[in-house]
Amino acid sequence: MSNNQEKVKRVSNITLRVGLDEQNVPIYMDWQSEDSPDTPQPEEAKAFLLSIFDKEHKDTFKIDLWTEEMQVVEMDRFMFQTLKSLADTYYKATKNDKLANQMQGFAQYFGQETGFVPKEEK
Repeated sequence: MSNNQEKVKRVSNITLRVGLDEQNVPIYMDWQSEDSPDTPQPEEAKAFLLSIFDKEHKDTFKIDLWTEEMQVVEMDRFMFQTLKSLADTYYKATKNDKLANQMQGFAQYFGQETGFVPKEEK
């Protein structure tokens, strides 16, 4: 047990459930957080991205799943919102303005190319 585990006063669970077909393709997903008053019951989802940084191995474990009903335009929106959020998270964690702004710039470009952000007039 690490020192941090000894400091834990309570545990909060986030649950992700994935229903699979006979080929192990996701056909249904839902999620629930014990601490969210907005989601006392499981909420249906079409996709999720999960990245976990392993403390010991210093490597990232990723699970990226989406249901067959996820449309391309929805995936574009999901990626746009995720890219913007990643840039915000990176800045909060590192305070690195330069790289966070470059990440936001790419998110803006992605949004323009997918039609979620109006292209700037030249």
